[in-house]
Amino acid sequence: MEQPLPVLVALILVLVCEGHGWTAPDFCHQQQCPQYKLVATNQDFEERLYVATDWITTKIESAMDGDVMAASSRLKDYCQRQKDAGYEIPVDSWPALITITEGGDGPDLSMSWFLPPGTTKPDNTDPSVQLQSRPEATVYVRVFDGAPSIRSGQDNMEMLREALNKAGKSFDPHTYTGAGYDPYLSLHHHNEIWIYAA
Repeated sequence: MEQPLPVLVALILVLVCEGHGWTAPDFCHQQQCPQYKLVATNQDFEERLYVATDWITTKIESAMDGDVMAASSRLKDYCQRQKDAGYEIPVDSWPALITITEGGDGPDLSMSWFLPPGTTKPDNTDPSVQLQSRPEATVYVRVFDGAPSIRSGQDNMEMLREALNKAGKSFDPHTYTGAGYDPYLSLHHHNEIWIYAA
């Protein structure tokens, strides 16, 4: 005979204990994603305070689609090797990030996947993948839809920078991040541009 009440109680306890009182937004698709506090919002952007987070990160050689796909494959292969070694690194957490730092020698691009809290960090023996810890930070966010691309990210970054200048906000003028919360072939996309406060 089934006992649904104990199962329901256990499920509620797991959800409460894992979330620590924070409920992930709908665009995380019931997956773990970085916790933040919404500080302010207006028609052009949100101001969020993110908690410290951990990521796995790899370099993207160029903005060409093939190089972006190669970076994604490197992270996926890394996660599989870690799983085979007995570590659990989820590949279904969101968002996936592409960070672009503009410099004199051209842009520096990287891809990062979120490591949810409680993920055991493995000993990293892969020089092409770095374990990265990001401190608590204020981030300005512009939300947009449509298929993600480097070009749409650049267009939305320019709109966000303009809105931040109009609002008198201080921000890092050299680095921005595109955050994607959906598989590339999804019919609907929730995309974000992040610019860190200075």
